[in-house]
Amino acid sequence: MDKDRVEGKVKDVAGRVERQVGEWTGDSEKQAHGAAKQAEGKVQNTWGRVKDAAKDATKENRDANAEADEAEERRIKSERKAG
Repeated sequence: MDKDRVEGKVKDVAGRVERQVGEWTGDSEKQAHGAAKQAEGKVQNTWGRVKDAAKDATKENRDANAEADEAEERRIKSERKAG
């Protein structure tokens, strides 16, 4: 899991708490700051998910290419034996 996902989730939760405290106390500045922190956390978490998806796709592509290379090598060896 990408560190941005973890850090983003922490900011999201901290922002929710701060926003809620602002609502309970009637502090609109704390509410706004908490909402902004929460939004920042959601964006950072999403960015981490994108990076994780890209890493996964790259690994899958690399694995597929390795399998195709191995299959090609087996085909060539088979042709050499037969030929």
